[in-house]
Amino acid sequence: MKRASALLLIAALSGCSSLDSLNPFSGPARPRIPVLAALQPTAQLAEVWRHGAGKSDVFVFAPAVIGGTVYVAARDGTIARLDDGRLIWKIDAGKKLSGGVGANEKMLVVGTEKGEVLAFSADGKPIWQGQVSSEVLSPPEVEDDMVFVRSADSRIQAFSAADGARRWNYQRANPALTLRTHAGLITTPSLVIAGFPGGKLVAINRNKGVAVWESNVALPKGSTELERIADVTSLPVIAGREVCAAAFQGRVACFELSSGNTMWTRDISSTHGIDIDAQNLYISDDKGAVHALDRATGASLWKQDKLGGRSPGRPIAIDGFVAVADVEGIVHLLQRENGAFAARLNGDGSAIDAPMQPYGRAFVVQSRAGTVRALSAR
Repeated sequence: MKRASALLLIAALSGCSSLDSLNPFSGPARPRIPVLAALQPTAQLAEVWRHGAGKSDVFVFAPAVIGGTVYVAARDGTIARLDDGRLIWKIDAGKKLSGGVGANEKMLVVGTEKGEVLAFSADGKPIWQGQVSSEVLSPPEVEDDMVFVRSADSRIQAFSAADGARRWNYQRANPALTLRTHAGLITTPSLVIAGFPGGKLVAINRNKGVAVWESNVALPKGSTELERIADVTSLPVIAGREVCAAAFQGRVACFELSSGNTMWTRDISSTHGIDIDAQNLYISDDKGAVHALDRATGASLWKQDKLGGRSPGRPIAIDGFVAVADVEGIVHLLQRENGAFAARLNGDGSAIDAPMQPYGRAFVVQSRAGTVRALSAR
């Protein structure tokens, strides 16, 4: 319940600029972070390049990776394009930003806490500006002809990529209490898929903006509104013909992509999210353990519990390993076969809240202090 109370406080204070000072897990009252045991590396985790993007403040800024190009943004409105780690351009959006970058080969899109949606060409020129119903905390999803934006009130709106004209607006009723989340949405050629408060995973028709199917990742339980929070606060993952998601105070579950029918569920609570490779699903739970589950059945394969109290984020499967970053910005490399520690790499001392992004055979991380690094494992 202490964990739930802290998350709820963050949700209630979402518009407050002094959020960190009011959060009971920050400042002098923060619980002591466990010391890591000494490690004898069995692999190498190396920095390929780094860039200073600017601070995130209380928001979460995830980079966008398009081939060898990485777009990064910061709270102060700075947006930059990096090609193979080399700075191509840097611009000032003219407004303070509140979430990470969405991009494709032609354009990039960011959002503000006032619900403004700002679109730029791949060379950094402004294209159009749109408006949604509340602050934009997650990266927009940018496709060839459409841009999909999720706002903090859990509405999803679609815009024309060419001129910003609104195409449709999807909204649903939410529970009385919900968690603040920076999770966005994912798309297929025909669907937009997103997790919602109350443990719902919804597939929306990409062109019409109407629900095609709805499934339960988790079912709210308990006698109080606080106990009944079971929100999907992380990004779902599509792998082949299945889509999987996790919920806070709930479960991790996989569904048939075409119908939403449940394939399997496991009782694991997570606010950080999951990743999938050819055989396994990886998830960080709310107690700090990292799990590997069989992708076909959900059966447990291994559990790495030596990161308890260090708030490991969303795992990422990369080149035969599983990488995860913690509250001190340390990136840990785990063996894919058994979860044993293979290597670790220190950061700038600030948390890596943003999901790490695949970058060829490497991956990109962005810290709260604004350090963006490409890392490789071998």
